[in-house]
Amino acid sequence: MTSRWLLHAAEVREIAPRFRVMSLAVLNEGRDLDPDYRRSTDQSWGAARLAIHIARTEGDEAFARWYTAWGERYHVGGQKEDRRATAVAALEDAGLPAGLIDAYDPADGDDTDRALRASHQDAIDMVGDDVGTPVISFGEGTAYFGPVVSPAPKGEEAGRLLDGLRALASVQGFYELKRSRTGGIDLS
Repeated sequence: MTSRWLLHAAEVREIAPRFRVMSLAVLNEGRDLDPDYRRSTDQSWGAARLAIHIARTEGDEAFARWYTAWGERYHVGGQKEDRRATAVAALEDAGLPAGLIDAYDPADGDDTDRALRASHQDAIDMVGDDVGTPVISFGEGTAYFGPVVSPAPKGEEAGRLLDGLRALASVQGFYELKRSRTGGIDLS
């Protein structure tokens, strides 16, 4: 949702979003989690590895295309049964080489694993370790967890949200805003 909002904001504000990989699998490694969430988190390693491999070998624009294709299939299309098959289909949708899927399978300590952990650590270094994903940064300075939005704002509403977050990021002592969620995810 946050990535979709940010792309909508880029349509009405002069920004060039750059997406990076932060992994809930890395974040939650070794933590005591609800068994269903643990299972889901453990299954997310492959997609995170593929994402980091695409960014490293094909570039940020290719990663953004794949990330959008993955989200369209996984989140919007509900193709969650076989994440590897979803990743393969997203490679095709994004016009990327099918052979990139070789990076999907976990291999602790290989170059892809180290790059994934480093990318994740970059986000944690900006925002702290008691948050989740997404993390947004305005380049230099402060970064935040969030925004958590549903549905993703569009048009001028997306721009106003960006303006507000940019203003908050300029206040050195600002740390957190939060309210309880009242509804489910709206992918419209």
